[in-house]
Amino acid sequence: MTVRVSEADFDIAAECRRLVEADRDVGAVVTFTGTVRETTARGKLRAMTLEHYPGMTERELERVEAEAAKRWPVQASLIVHRIGELKPGDNIVLVVVASAHRHAAFEAASFIMDYLKTDAPFWKKETLVDGSGAWVDARESDTQARDRWRT
Repeated sequence: MTVRVSEADFDIAAECRRLVEADRDVGAVVTFTGTVRETTARGKLRAMTLEHYPGMTERELERVEAEAAKRWPVQASLIVHRIGELKPGDNIVLVVVASAHRHAAFEAASFIMDYLKTDAPFWKKETLVDGSGAWVDARESDTQARDRWRT
């Protein structure tokens, strides 16, 4: 299980290869890559700034990654989340889950992403091309997706 929070971009293929190269019993690798959209509910985006609390953020991501491994037979996982100012088209997040079977990998990756979208300790500010800016909260649809795991 690996967590990384960084300003640096990531190489999706290289990250996946590193995660599973030592385990030949992996039968499924599920990846999710989140990118910055240009159009938001408020208008056209110039940049998104992501902030976090170092130490606390990584511990929380490790906690949710461990929770996923308790719920499903995960052989390896990776969460990479970027911080700083990002432009439309930039990568924000990478979640990779490896398991012997696809169902577990898909479910664990969805569980992790639903947490990241709602409860992970990141603060996001959108700055529009007109210069206005606002801090962003989780959408109701993201909260509903997260709540399905609370049974």
